[in-house]
Parts: sequence; C-alpha cells; structure tokens
Amino acid sequence: MIQLTATPISALVDEPVHIQVTGLYPSQMVVFVASLQDEQGNMFHSQACYKANEVGEVDLEYASALGGDYVGVHPMGLFWSMKPKKLLTRLMKKDVMNCPFQVPLKLYDLDISVIKFTTATPKASLTVERWYVAPGVTRTQVREGRIRGALLLPPGDGPFPAVIDLFGGTGGLIEYRSSLVASRGFASLALAYFGSEDLPSNIGKLDLGYFEEAANFLLRHSKVLGPGIGVVSICKGAEIGLSMAIHLKQITATVLINGPKFLFQDSQEYRGHISQPLPYALHLLSKNALGLIEFHHFLGDPRDEASRPFLPIEKAQGHFLFIVGEEDKSLNSKVFAEHAIGQLKKKGKKNWTLLSYPGAGHLIEPPYAPLCCGSWNTNIPVHWGGEVIRHAAAQGHSWKEIQKFLRKHLIPVLTSQL
Repeated sequence: MIQLTATPISALVDEPVHIQVTGLYPSQMVVFVASLQDEQGNMFHSQACYKANEVGEVDLEYASALGGDYVGVHPMGLFWSMKPKKLLTRLMKKDVMNCPFQVPLKLYDLDISVIKFTTATPKASLTVERWYVAPGVTRTQVREGRIRGALLLPPGDGPFPAVIDLFGGTGGLIEYRSSLVASRGFASLALAYFGSEDLPSNIGKLDLGYFEEAANFLLRHSKVLGPGIGVVSICKGAEIGLSMAIHLKQITATVLINGPKFLFQDSQEYRGHISQPLPYALHLLSKNALGLIEFHHFLGDPRDEASRPFLPIEKAQGHFLFIVGEEDKSLNSKVFAEHAIGQLKKKGKKNWTLLSYPGAGHLIEPPYAPLCCGSWNTNIPVHWGGEVIRHAAAQGHSWKEIQKFLRKHLIPVLTSQL
C-alpha cells in the first residue's frame, strides 16, 4: 500500500517539512505535485520527478529529483520552486492570524502527462498547513497618533526585544514577516507608511518624525525590552531604515535587505530639515526580453561620489546587517552595500556585517517562499531577478542570520558582579 507522509503536517512557513512515500515498487518513477491558492484565488504549483529506491521508498530528505521544477537533493524544493499560474504574481499572505495556506501534495505515476494532473486520480495525497503565526502570538491594530500598523507580540509577559518591520514600494500594511518575527520571540511592529487607511496614497515626501513616533511607541510598551529597538527592512523600506539608524538614537540594530544608500524618488524631512532625493537617469532604464522593467542601472554608477548625496551612514551609532542578492535586477544592491561599508571603514567603524548571496534576487523573503523574479509594482512590471535554487538557499541562511543579529544587538548581556 502506497503511503505519503509529511511531518509536521501543520507548521510555520519557515519550518521544514519531511516528505516521504513508501509502498512503491523498487525503482518506480513518480511525480510529486504541490499546489497553493492564495487569498485572491491565484494558483501556484510545482512538480518534481523521483525514482524509488530498492525497497520502494522516496525520502525527499535524501533522494535526488531527476526532473521537473528542480533537480538534485532539495527536501523543501516543492515549496520554494512553486510558480504562479498567472505571470507577474507575487505570493503575499494577507490574513496572518486566522488561516494558514493549504498546500495539497499529490503523488502520480510518471507516465501521466502534465495536462492530466488536474483530472487524474493520484496514487496518494495529503494537505500540509503552512502558518504565518505561532500559537499564542497576539495581534493588535495600531492607530495611535499618526501611526498605522499592527503590533505582533510573542506569548508570555516579556519583555521582548522589539523591531519595526518595513517593506518597500508595494505600500499598504504587510504583516507576514512581522508575524514570523513575533513567532521567533520578538515584539514586531508592522508599520505602514503609505497606501493604508488614512495615510497618503503615495509617498511624495517622507517625514522621518513619523518613524520616530513609531519607535517611541514601541519603547513605551510594557512588553518591550529597551533601551534600543531594531529595524528589518527591504528596498524602499531599507532606505527609510538607514535614515532611521542615522538620525534616531532609539535604533540600535538595522537589517537592510537590498536597499539603496541614498534617498530615491522622494524627499525626506526631519525636524525642519528637508533632504532631496538622488536624481535618476531615465535613459539608463532598461527592459529584459520579457518587457520587465529593470532599475539596476537607473541611478547610474553609485560610485560616482561627486554628484551623489549619500546618506551619512557613518553617523549611525547602532549596528548594520547588509543582506544583498547579487542577481538583484531592481537595485545595484551589492555596490550600494559595499560603498556604505566603505564609508564606515573610513571612520574606523566595525559596526557592520555583509551577507552577499550569488544568484539571489531582490525579494529575499523568509525561508521556503517561492522566488518572485517579476511582479507588478505600482502598475509597473518589475524584474526582481534571482535564480530559483540559489535564491532559496539565500532565504534560508539569511533568515537565521537576521534572528542571530537582532538577538545579539537587542538583548543586553548581563555580567555578574564580583
């Protein structure tokens, strides 16, 4: 009797699942098919071919995929290799608290053609639940003063190290990274800064005072461990995260994922001082073969210091973790990070760590998320870049390093008194 198992059957999305099938014929060829429907009805799917061993088993922990959406030994390949049925669709969980993603796994004979998978009866099947929040995590909508966001807290009395979570030009309130951060023991404020509730529909000018209010809000909370807080940020959010680290003494640990080191498109105001964004060169905008927009060279050579108002990162007192995808087609992230580190080195500072990942694209997400190499962003089809297998590896490694970095710099080291 053929038996398909997945352990655990219900888990957080950043946790691995052990998939195994028994009861096959020795050397039998089979196809695993995984699918997922997001909250908007968009379908994602993957498939991989395997050969049973001499006792009729396939264990994805050790077996090598022979074809399909990936090749080689990749225990979680069925998850991170998923592709959208509708092109330019990005997988983004909306309701993180109440329902998981359901991922049906089905096993077929290899001789069934791809087009028949939707109608053929599988040899075995089951459904895996992928949650974005651990049991006991609480969520509170935040509408205090100008602040609009969601505060996610781990179970227990705390106090917990705290972070502000910032996404990029997508806008709105995005919580799926915050809910996972909270599930790992941090108080996390998913902060919207445009395109949500009564916030502006577009940015135009950023008031850094808004983010200072958010930092003070967190530090006032009875379950938050001070004296400093962290920032986890990507793309436009990383631009803001860098500015926060420079100007706000409350920020002591900043994670910058594929971000610029200057103001881009929007001016910024803080305590009456207005900083202007970097001018960009429209003639350097490019498209790939599929017509997706690439901003990689849009800003010219970032090493041309004479004409570039770089943010003074050397003034920051906290620590930085730069995370870079070397196949980022949206920003020249590696060069930006290296230049920022150069500024720190010139001042004799060692408050930085660089994680640079060959093959990784712009949208480095928590582990096992499918690579999104292109999607619509403010009505523009953007090429984000990335190679499926190496991007997945970068996501798995960087997620662990983010947590280690935040714990190191947000949790005070207690020394015994002699």
